[in-house]
Amino acid sequence: MTRFLDGVEWLGNLLPHPVTLFAILAGLMILASGLFGGVMEVAVEDPRPEGASGRAADGMIRAVSLMNEDGFRRIFTSLTTNFTSFAPLGVVLVAMLGVGVAEKSGLLSAAVRSIVLGANRHTVTVAVVFAGVLSNTASEMGYVVLVPLAGAVFYALGRHPLAGMAAAFAGTSGGYSANLLIGTIDPLLAGITTEAAQLIDPGYVVSAPANWYFMVISTFMITVVGSLVTIFIVEPKLGKYDSSRADPAVLDKNMMQPVSGAEKKGLVWAGIATLAVFAAMAWTLMGDELSLSLPFIGSLFSFGVPDWLPGWGALRNPDTGSIFQQAPFFTGFVTWIFLFFLIVGFAYGRAAGTMKNDRDVIDGMASAISTLGLYIVLVFFAAQFVAFFGWSNLGAITAVTGAQFLTDTGMTGPAIFIGFILMCCFVNLMLGSASAQWAVTAPIFVPMLMLVGYSPEVIQAAYRIGDSSTNIITPMMSYFGLILAWMTRYDKNLGIGTVIAMMLPYSVAFLVIWVALFFLWTFGLGLPVGPGSPTFYEMPAG
Repeated sequence: MTRFLDGVEWLGNLLPHPVTLFAILAGLMILASGLFGGVMEVAVEDPRPEGASGRAADGMIRAVSLMNEDGFRRIFTSLTTNFTSFAPLGVVLVAMLGVGVAEKSGLLSAAVRSIVLGANRHTVTVAVVFAGVLSNTASEMGYVVLVPLAGAVFYALGRHPLAGMAAAFAGTSGGYSANLLIGTIDPLLAGITTEAAQLIDPGYVVSAPANWYFMVISTFMITVVGSLVTIFIVEPKLGKYDSSRADPAVLDKNMMQPVSGAEKKGLVWAGIATLAVFAAMAWTLMGDELSLSLPFIGSLFSFGVPDWLPGWGALRNPDTGSIFQQAPFFTGFVTWIFLFFLIVGFAYGRAAGTMKNDRDVIDGMASAISTLGLYIVLVFFAAQFVAFFGWSNLGAITAVTGAQFLTDTGMTGPAIFIGFILMCCFVNLMLGSASAQWAVTAPIFVPMLMLVGYSPEVIQAAYRIGDSSTNIITPMMSYFGLILAWMTRYDKNLGIGTVIAMMLPYSVAFLVIWVALFFLWTFGLGLPVGPGSPTFYEMPAG
């Protein structure tokens, strides 16, 4: 198995840098559009009803060539707007402004340490995995802070430090699509899914919390499964720890750095600020009447809200009053992410003494944005590829052809998601970035599965299972090298095959149980994967 996975690593290293990969794909898309649109003139029948938005008068979807004068002019004049209008870019930048304040103040580090260090020996494994899942709200904190801290905690408790690091890595990366909170990855993926869905339905919008219900239940599943794999498989396999192969600098049991008094004070004020933000969120969803009732007691009070009180229920759907379907509260949820981390982070910083004024807040924001340089470059080329793909109509043609094939072969039932999830697992071994992988595959599979009858929200949830399950065994994952560096401090002879073999039980267990949970949740119990997220999709009537 180790030799096999080393072979996967070798094959993965043959791929170019993700930025180069998207540049190549954009160029190949131009060539493909010229072949299928200009030379072969490929066309398929549009399955949308007559009169539907974007449907041609003759009812056909035709491939469009970009290898002509019109195509060249469109590419040349739209290069900038393709980039600036790319949905995931804005939401990630806005969210990271708030996360940067929380990180700069020390809130994220103190919160993670308080969860882990507050656990006793018997519950520390569960606490490490659970903290790893929660840390992916600001993903780098789990890799940079929690993984090395878990190694130190396990060593201090007389356990194998690599087992602790494996548990933290499994929770942080294997549980990347599970959380109790909405993180920066949610609006990012939702933006990509929206663009892919609009190839079929131009008015369709996927909100950031589209998978939130399924994420919450997945959090507890990942915590339980990750803890059991650590206790009964990984730690026994590692055996007794031999400290002679470690860097002496990491063997100091005082490295755990308990949460200080100032940090505890900061966490108290952060908790107060969190309640205030949650109260503000509830305020924007309340109706025209405020009431409180308790079981067996009945109504305690009920009164109308004065007209002069602004914003009461302002983020409901202004037409229907719904708090889920197309409600500004969720469609603009990235604003809440920004405000939450900004307010709570600054409250912590002021109380802990790590932030004093607006300059510290601005420094935190600037620091967060400065870490996104590579992401911004990646988005530029990914946006061009997505735009070219949409202009050529090849995505819609592929979706219609694929959906027709699935219909002809009878592969339209829920079992189709097994093949889709396994495909995502395989692609993730070669292209470790969740956003990069989804940017490539979403324009094909979201329209295809929509035409078969499944909603973009459910398709996205299935994709996230495949992506997260193999994060921990692919060297192409962004932080895999960092994890390897952390682990070699405890074992200088550690190789990449050892790391992959150690993480493989987590990957297999997560995949099998997560897929079973997905089918039970969506098709067995008929529960939605998120607020306002349907399971099935029907083509609009017109």
